[in-house]
Amino acid sequence: MQPQYASEPLWAPTQAQIQASPLQQFKAQIGQPDISYTELHRWSVDHAGEFWQAVWDFTEIVGTDGRVDTFNRDGTFNTVGTVDGDVIDHPGQMPGASFFNHARLNFAENLLRHRGPQIAVISRLENGERTTLSRDALFQQVASLAHALRSMGVVPGDRVAAFLPNISETLIVMLATTSLGAVFTSCSPDFGINGVFDRFSQTTPRVLFTCNGYHYNGKRIDNRDTVLALGERIDAIEQIVMVPVLDAQDYPIPDPCQSYPDLLETHATDDLTFTPMGFNDPLYIMYSSGTTGTPKCIVHGIGGTLLQHVKEHRLHTGLQPGEKFFYFTTCGWMMWNWLMSGLASGAILVLFDGSPTYPAADSLWQMAEDEGIAVFGTSARYLSSIEKLSIKPAQAHQLPQLRMVLSTGSPLSVESFRYVYRDIKADVCLASISGGTDILSCFALGNPCLPVFAGELQCMGLGMDVDVFNDQGQPIRERKGELVCTSPFPSMPTGFWQDDNGDKYRAAYFERFPGIWCQGDYAEITINNGIIIHGRSDAILNPGGVRIGTAEIYRQVEKVDAVVDSICIGQSWEDDVRVVLFVVLRPGAKLDDALVMKIRGVIRAETTARHVPAIILQVDDIPRTLSGKITELAVRNIVHHQPVTNTDALANPAALECFRDRPELEI
Repeated sequence: MQPQYASEPLWAPTQAQIQASPLQQFKAQIGQPDISYTELHRWSVDHAGEFWQAVWDFTEIVGTDGRVDTFNRDGTFNTVGTVDGDVIDHPGQMPGASFFNHARLNFAENLLRHRGPQIAVISRLENGERTTLSRDALFQQVASLAHALRSMGVVPGDRVAAFLPNISETLIVMLATTSLGAVFTSCSPDFGINGVFDRFSQTTPRVLFTCNGYHYNGKRIDNRDTVLALGERIDAIEQIVMVPVLDAQDYPIPDPCQSYPDLLETHATDDLTFTPMGFNDPLYIMYSSGTTGTPKCIVHGIGGTLLQHVKEHRLHTGLQPGEKFFYFTTCGWMMWNWLMSGLASGAILVLFDGSPTYPAADSLWQMAEDEGIAVFGTSARYLSSIEKLSIKPAQAHQLPQLRMVLSTGSPLSVESFRYVYRDIKADVCLASISGGTDILSCFALGNPCLPVFAGELQCMGLGMDVDVFNDQGQPIRERKGELVCTSPFPSMPTGFWQDDNGDKYRAAYFERFPGIWCQGDYAEITINNGIIIHGRSDAILNPGGVRIGTAEIYRQVEKVDAVVDSICIGQSWEDDVRVVLFVVLRPGAKLDDALVMKIRGVIRAETTARHVPAIILQVDDIPRTLSGKITELAVRNIVHHQPVTNTDALANPAALECFRDRPELEI
């Protein structure tokens, strides 16, 4: 089937918007103000050394860059500057390539470089609590906590863990930790005890910051028993510090936990010394979802994370100092780390913790209006859900400052693209972005200087040599294949924790195509030079030998008003694979023959006969990870009577029971 792409954009920037953008300023800095984005992208990957040096300069990274040990796309080294006349001459290859090997910098110093009485952070809870921190107040609290950590003996390389909501204290813990050169790792408090243990027991933090509880969907959730159990099960934890998110009189801080406010008061100081670190020294330990086994512990470096994030914020999001920057996330999802780096660009971070639809379905949009948010980030699932609820922010809220909406977590459907422009705001850049915890950044994302086409990510990231390969490892255009990156980039993980010989790291990303990063996404590059993500490669359906991305089916199912949610798998059947679709319906709706025919008709009309499910079944719930992603592999295992090895990685593990022992699926 010949692919069909949108020919008319949903939105395009004005010439004035383009000229005022940081991206245009960057092009002028490198002496190429009139080149197209396609030409700029090609230059950024063909001349990686010059590009990343230019990003360092443009974003005014605090630190010494030393010599830029980077390379050109053909594998030859591109050394910008030397140290004592020493020039290294060897190719940079994946895995193993590194950048800025002689640089010295500190992550927290770069995020705290903007000082003054201006607001730096706004923190809101679903129960209406709102607090703010000025840049100076944030600096002072980080200084005090860093002093406390030093008194506990924390040194560079030690791990400090946060088991906290998305509140300003979590940010302060991260900044204090990284100011010392220690390594920060986090989980959100909605993780079950086994899910947290599976993560922190591997990374062995010396200090654990946590809370006595949190708010969600109108309820107060007591977290203290889980915290105490963690302290008993993980011997490495020497200190537990508890933030009283819930009223400490009703939920007192138990022994042996220390009070976070008392700790800050005891160690109050304005003196903050930043420990210089290497570009590739560890900053964060992130975790894979863990739905198919024990979570992988992915180590990300200081400089690569910082450089990628400021590039994406300034050049791809157009973030300006003083703008309100929001992403709906928990600190168990990589988007929390991505959001925090907005401080380096002088943005005002807006944090929110709780249910996005409490106390009202449009609560986040009321917050966007109240705070004057300029960049609003969320998940594709959230946008789809509020569309089904007929939420129309454009009618109910004044959003004059809103100029960009970001979406990730899963592919954003064509219908959701149109919903944003119809019912949220017509004059906004909608950027569907895609990358992951693996790179703590994006392969494809937005661009406020390019038009938006329905269903497409606007562009490949600068400095990211993104391509789509067929099964033979050949690049293809306007056809579906494996999303790859064919040249090194700074935010590649420095490795996996406790994977000393790198075997697990190489197997995760470089086994499919040696020397080529394979992301595990099924994608295509469009005629508009955008990208469409069709789902995870490991969830691809293969009926009759034809590869189908699950997102292709979800995009059509979302058009059916009676369907609230869905999940699709391939079931082994008669030496082939048949497509099985599970749907969650609106209250009162019934999966009768008419609705089944309607769903099949919508799918067939917009795709092919191969996409049409052989079986459509109703379920009450769809299992999702704690970051909101549907878990096709877990459902497929249940249907095939195979174990699901880590249900603690799921936000709603009870949903798996909806798929167990279904007589319609017995063969």
